[in-house]
Amino acid sequence: MRVLDYTLKILTICGCWTPDSWTSSYRRLLYHVYAIFILALISTFTLSQFLDLILIVENPDDFTDNFYMLLAMIVSCFKMFSLLVNRSNIAILTDILMNIPCKPIGPDEVEIRQKFDRLIEMNTLHYAILVEFSSLYSVVQSLFTDYREGKLTYRAWLPFDYSSAVLFHFMYFHQLIALLVGALLHVACDSLICGLILHICCQLEILNSRLKRVIRNPKILRGCVVQHNLMIKFAFMVNKKFRFTITFQFIVSTLVVCITLYQLTKTNAKVIQLGLYMSCMLTQIFLYCWYGNEVKLKSMQLINNLFEIEWLSLREDIKKDLLTITRCGTVPIEFTSAYIFPMNLESFVGLLKTSYSTYNILQQMRDESVEGK
Repeated sequence: MRVLDYTLKILTICGCWTPDSWTSSYRRLLYHVYAIFILALISTFTLSQFLDLILIVENPDDFTDNFYMLLAMIVSCFKMFSLLVNRSNIAILTDILMNIPCKPIGPDEVEIRQKFDRLIEMNTLHYAILVEFSSLYSVVQSLFTDYREGKLTYRAWLPFDYSSAVLFHFMYFHQLIALLVGALLHVACDSLICGLILHICCQLEILNSRLKRVIRNPKILRGCVVQHNLMIKFAFMVNKKFRFTITFQFIVSTLVVCITLYQLTKTNAKVIQLGLYMSCMLTQIFLYCWYGNEVKLKSMQLINNLFEIEWLSLREDIKKDLLTITRCGTVPIEFTSAYIFPMNLESFVGLLKTSYSTYNILQQMRDESVEGK
């Protein structure tokens, strides 16, 4: 079975990954049309929200009402574009994990791979449930409120009058479908990146298991050196190809958290919806930071475990190979946002502090505005 099989199925639904079984040119053309439809669906919804913000919004309250959802949809469009551009790179990365030296050999290594495969699937499933439940809650709430009143779920500027029943229903369900698809794109991209990061953790565990057998079988050490160097290059490639996506997500999540906090103090009507929305954004960044932190810890632990090997009983050439791994591992594998901010738990706490500070500034500006009136 292909690695990240569950995640790749979600990418297929989002129009970002052509099914491997669709080899004929007719089917591939059909899928390309489907991908264009998905991209047009979310981009038109995003554009209508953006134009509303530019052309219609006249006060801060209307601005914040629409802005948090606009940010989420902009990130969805950006993530879909990133996934489409990196389809060949995703194939290269998954092929690396399926071939030697990364391919598990022996029951203990297979068990390690299966453990991480289950973890990736459970993370993806739970994250998808959280995100889609939040979106479905917004849909259901809108059906019982906005739909009955003849209003769209979200503010939008449109170049035509949608007061007729046909156009209203078309635009109303266009927004709801775009919302659900945009949420699924978040799940697809985030689970892919976190899944690749988790597979680096998996490979470091497999490598650690192989190094413990060096005393009994010194011949495997050369393959361990190749595997360690490959994982360093693999991590660099993941970080490089998705650096803009990760950076953009960090910036947007900071803005969304502070704006959502501001919205929660302003209204009581959408407390549950805003709370679910903010929990999704925090979960996104937490996953990046948590597993980025895990990669760093495991790469450091690998070097520490090398010193538990009985070096004195090894040949000189074996010792040199071990020193090669030690020298390469002096700088731990670390994921960063824009090559500046490390993806670890400290960065997650820093994001929360920054969001709260920005929220305090917005609240202070709002209070001064009220006093001025």
